[in-house]
Amino acid sequence: MLPAMTTVFLIRHGLTQHTGTRLYGRAPGVHLSEQGRAQSERLAARFDGVALTAIEASPLERCMETAAPLAAAHGLTVTARDALIEMDAGTWTNRTLGGLARTKLWRRIQSVPSSATFPGGESFASANARLVLALADVAQAHPRGRVAFVTHSDSIRMLLAHVAGAHLDLFQRMVVDTASVSVVSVGDGPPRLLLANDVDGSLARFGPARARGAPHGT
Repeated sequence: MLPAMTTVFLIRHGLTQHTGTRLYGRAPGVHLSEQGRAQSERLAARFDGVALTAIEASPLERCMETAAPLAAAHGLTVTARDALIEMDAGTWTNRTLGGLARTKLWRRIQSVPSSATFPGGESFASANARLVLALADVAQAHPRGRVAFVTHSDSIRMLLAHVAGAHLDLFQRMVVDTASVSVVSVGDGPPRLLLANDVDGSLARFGPARARGAPHGT
């Protein structure tokens, strides 16, 4: 019998007013911009032909808002999962990225994140552990299912590094754009990285499972 593998769609939230310029962390009240809302609508259309089992999201507004059109299209309720929340940036919350880039700690975060902790906040090692556990939990809860995780850039990059077998210190090499979709397969067998940072086009190829015994494509 084939191993029970769960397909997980890792979705980064859409654009906000200051995406790429400010470290929001877990600050409340950060909503999608008009462009971000348009991204979330286009994202939902890309899942035509995919029978999603569940949709889980970081409880922060920008992720819940990104997930809403997808949930409506599939008749599902978005489950807020604390394990998918953005890293706690501590005293760095809401600071500009340009200012932070001049600090020694920022350079450590870029080169050796496994040894870095945000001042008064969360360590990268701790965040990585909770995310990997969330991936294992969803595979157990939805064997052979198709689950969407709507979360944050660093969260997705850490999960991609984990699935690819890369050390945490290498996760910064991953690129994850807003409203992009990456796809992994996890469960009883070895994890597989199926797609990374895809920003357009249909995802129907990840739809209903191929009938048992049907040939693979060439």
